[in-house]
Amino acid sequence: MLITQLKSKETIASLVDGKVFIIHCHGCKEVHFPEKEALELQKELEAEGKLTGAITTDYICNPDNMKLRLEKHKDEIAEADMILVLSCGVGVQTVAEYFEDKKVCAACDTYPLPGFQGVTPLEYDCKQCGECYLNLTGGICPITACFKSLVNGQCGGSKNGMCEVDGDMECGWERIYRRLAQIGRLDVLKCPTQIRNFATDDEVSKR
Repeated sequence: MLITQLKSKETIASLVDGKVFIIHCHGCKEVHFPEKEALELQKELEAEGKLTGAITTDYICNPDNMKLRLEKHKDEIAEADMILVLSCGVGVQTVAEYFEDKKVCAACDTYPLPGFQGVTPLEYDCKQCGECYLNLTGGICPITACFKSLVNGQCGGSKNGMCEVDGDMECGWERIYRRLAQIGRLDVLKCPTQIRNFATDDEVSKR
């Protein structure tokens, strides 16, 4: 099981850039989703004239289902400058892969709880490590996309874009660089790496 917790208002405000389309995921019944807070955020963005549209869907990590749902909102999505995803890290990575040319941000942090974990057919994974890095890395998780789980950039051992540890695995930071370049956000690599507060994992899991 896992908990998705909405990021602070200050953090979300710093992410919002222009018009926003929101995707809520209510798929995993074992997941705690901040539904009340999410609706409040949506109403605030709508009141500010920043919301182009929003959907609530089951299992963002089912790409076929998601594609059908999003097709009905293509005009609202095209109008938006960014997509704000309220889900675990798997959902954010799925949306970021689908919209390679648009800014996709995680509105939630994900924390683990003991018990059964959901299963996704996708290659993406979420380690439920608390303070999510996806907004700094173009929607590609450095924890799971990098064999060494490096959060401060490439190790220097990759060759021809492939991982030095697993030759069949593409270097996660090569992928991150390409994605950021594609959406014109290479400037985020100049930001100092945030220091993770591991105490929050214990605090949230005790709730």
